[in-house]
Amino acid sequence: MTQKTVTIAVGLSLSLMLTPLTSGSVAAQTTAPARLVFPTDRAVLPIPEPQYPHSTVFDVRDATPPPRFEVKAPAQAPNVLIVLIDDMGFGQSSAFGGPIHMPTVEQLANNGLRYNEFHTTALCSPTRTALLSGRNHHMNNMGSITETATAFPGQTGQRPNSVAPLAEMLRLNGYSTAAFGKSHETAAWEVSPSGPTDRWPTRSGFDKFYGFIGGETNQWAPLLYDGMNQVEPPRDPNYHFMTDMTNQAIDWMQYQKSLTPDKPFFIYFAPGATHAPHHVPKEWIAKYKGNSIKAGTRCVRRRWRGRSSWAWCLPVPSSRPNPKPSRTGPR
Repeated sequence: MTQKTVTIAVGLSLSLMLTPLTSGSVAAQTTAPARLVFPTDRAVLPIPEPQYPHSTVFDVRDATPPPRFEVKAPAQAPNVLIVLIDDMGFGQSSAFGGPIHMPTVEQLANNGLRYNEFHTTALCSPTRTALLSGRNHHMNNMGSITETATAFPGQTGQRPNSVAPLAEMLRLNGYSTAAFGKSHETAAWEVSPSGPTDRWPTRSGFDKFYGFIGGETNQWAPLLYDGMNQVEPPRDPNYHFMTDMTNQAIDWMQYQKSLTPDKPFFIYFAPGATHAPHHVPKEWIAKYKGNSIKAGTRCVRRRWRGRSSWAWCLPVPSSRPNPKPSRTGPR
């Protein structure tokens, strides 16, 4: 040890020994600060940690620590479950008078509200990104599906960092968040181990993701991701992704409620089952054997439209249909 190092060490030891002699009178005159509770400001995310006054108590045994900072959801905050089904209109579900038996949806609808003005963009990616952000699809640069993105503004297939996803807003407000099933909001060239991963589900506000990224996948042998890691589906001859993702969602929810029963959750449940390639298990096909659905879509549509109890779902007919815009450019 050099002479300079010894000098520094001795000086530090002396300063620590002399500190009680110079600070004792101050500590004796100071009382412990009262425990302060600051209101949670949810106007800015992430919620800023409150600034507590510095303690001047010398003896740690007499000091009172501030409360541990933890973001919690507002009192009585509800659990939120969004079920998004591909390529399905009013005329299909039994909850809206359709021929497909969906008793659980019927029960939810009968005890809740039915809406008939959900804005869709007639495409997968734009509708999903609008729903998951509350922004117009062009504000999300999702003018069409991610696979047909271009470099034009509003059509790049890459959600801007200035757009906050719904899941991220809920997560930063004390929710547990998870997405299961289909995720079609990531540009095709970003779905790789080298990223960028800014728009992957677990970088878009979801704590948990289990599903596939893209428009469609084989429902018996899906290309699966758990978080950001590609995983193999179980080696089960009766495997089907619809059952797998449902069990994953139930397990995750049970874990959350076992560990943090007072913490609300947000689940985005998006099956790929009603989308191509239409891999339907045989037992589900058998349920509709001999059903009138085979009569054809036009017949089913006419039958559904003739039911007066569902007339409120239909747009108000006008005396004159909107004319098609004239084409002025070259054909």
